[in-house]
Amino acid sequence: MQRLCVFCGSNGGHDPNYRAAAELVGQRLAERGIELVYGGGNIGLMGAVADACLAAGGTVIGVIPEALMGKEVAGRAVDHRALTRMEVVDSMHTRKARMAELSDGFIALPGGFGTFEEFCEILTWGQLGFHVKPMGLLNVNGFYDPLLHLFDHAVGEGFLRQQNRAMALADSDIDGLLTQMENYRAEPVSKWLKEEKQL
Repeated sequence: MQRLCVFCGSNGGHDPNYRAAAELVGQRLAERGIELVYGGGNIGLMGAVADACLAAGGTVIGVIPEALMGKEVAGRAVDHRALTRMEVVDSMHTRKARMAELSDGFIALPGGFGTFEEFCEILTWGQLGFHVKPMGLLNVNGFYDPLLHLFDHAVGEGFLRQQNRAMALADSDIDGLLTQMENYRAEPVSKWLKEEKQL
């Protein structure tokens, strides 16, 4: 893994452990020589992970839609170090596609609707066989327990196959999550809809 995309909140959350976890992710990526790809903002957990990566000597690539340039205060990290590279794109759709194109894997830190949507979309792309890259949730303070429970519930109710559920890696520790991601091997994708029609 040469580059990892990190999805995370543009807010910092109430618990300082969230920011501390984001900073540790940035630091660990830099220490391992893994470049960070992220949404380009300098606020909330986005700014924390980028700033920590830069502070540890890492490479940071931001991708941001032009419409969010002012709102997410793009172009530099929290302590005003310039990003290694900033790409300004025309839409949120282009942003997600470009981040996926640049990255060898994906990590979601705690966040809100945008983070959930980005992670679930990249999971869907993996389920459909559009990529075979590892996808992990950093489950800080059990933040993602309800989402992981929902994934398990979808398996139990017949809406999700276990092999696809297994694509969503999770760990409360960044080093453990990175190890899982390094060892990840995608299983062949079943054509669910076609098989259902043949039954």
